[in-house]
Amino acid sequence: MEDRAAPVLTGGGARAAYQVGVLWAIRELTGRSRANPFPILCGTSAGAINAVALASYADNFDGSVRRLAWIWRNFHAHHVYRADAFAVTKSALAWGGTLLWGWLLRRGPKSLLDNQPLRELLASRLDFAGIGRAIDSGALYALSVTCSGYATGESLTFYEAAREVSPWRRAARVGVPARLGVEHLMASSAIPFVFPAIKINREYFGDGSMRQLAPVSPAVHLGASRILVVGAGRAKDETRRARGDRYPTPAQIAGHALSSIFLDGLAVDLERLDRINATVGKIPPPLRAELGIPLKPIETLVISPSERLDYLAARHFHALPRPMRIMLRGVGAGGRAGSTVLSYLLFERSYTRALIDLGYRDAMMRRSELIRFLRLDPAGVKFETRQRASGFGAMTPEQNLEIQSEMSELSS
Repeated sequence: MEDRAAPVLTGGGARAAYQVGVLWAIRELTGRSRANPFPILCGTSAGAINAVALASYADNFDGSVRRLAWIWRNFHAHHVYRADAFAVTKSALAWGGTLLWGWLLRRGPKSLLDNQPLRELLASRLDFAGIGRAIDSGALYALSVTCSGYATGESLTFYEAAREVSPWRRAARVGVPARLGVEHLMASSAIPFVFPAIKINREYFGDGSMRQLAPVSPAVHLGASRILVVGAGRAKDETRRARGDRYPTPAQIAGHALSSIFLDGLAVDLERLDRINATVGKIPPPLRAELGIPLKPIETLVISPSERLDYLAARHFHALPRPMRIMLRGVGAGGRAGSTVLSYLLFERSYTRALIDLGYRDAMMRRSELIRFLRLDPAGVKFETRQRASGFGAMTPEQNLEIQSEMSELSS
């Protein structure tokens, strides 16, 4: 089995900008090289968009990350969904009418927001034909995009890969070959109720994070021996129990539901992978071969936010267009208590830039682990300790000293 690294880029709407900061740090650690350090790319929901963006230009990793960062650093809500007064009012009236007269109309609105602008953005910015060219040239081995089928309830992973990759079927999850395009990304990122479902072949699909019981499994099936999980979920202190005397607002309930969709499955799957690694690691390789056990430990590295993204989003609430602010305030998403749902929908550059900076800082604080994971020579890795005028993750002097200390230890 060849040694192949794969990033698993998870869902989370606007939160996926955090992944770009991590990728920017990797770009610097690899010396801004054209060579792609990830032969396998796996994405779900908004993470699938990032994965396809990397795969489309896999022959130039440095360029693909710069292109991706430019898009995320200049995002506005109207690039993803219609956020003008007419569109928001039309949606509110449609949903209100459905509640009052749905029995008569017999047909309700498909979604809360119209994400046609996202379709146009993806079609204009991504070179889907480049995926096949990258596979043919050897710059890429496999790419996967995961969706959730509304009819079957299965987690379906569409993949484009080298010929030797075979389809798979497990409990409630399937891997099928496909020529990936805009429809797959629109389906994978179709947050339930928020964005409309997308029909692919004979079935309607929604956000790939729904019912994704094993988010890491596509990377394993595609042949990854090293997996970098870039989450956009909870900070370490986000799960502490807290007292709540007030009844939760609709935004709090919606945020809780979205977090269950985007975050919980990944945490459980990583725990399962750790247990399997621990068990398999206790069996010597010769004995595994003798017993016919086809398993081997998979090296994993998880990078996730060091700050609460809902609180970060609350600080940028004002950046949303006024009609969206009015609608979100109406459901309780204007303050900290309901800011979780806001953190998924705030496609505005002040917030996405803050996420990119956070991802960059978090990755650089784990640089020694990244260097080992990427099989880089510590002595050959250069790092500029000056503050970055570009805004990518400027660090404090204390953090720079800590990083320099780590590099000295790695090089010795």
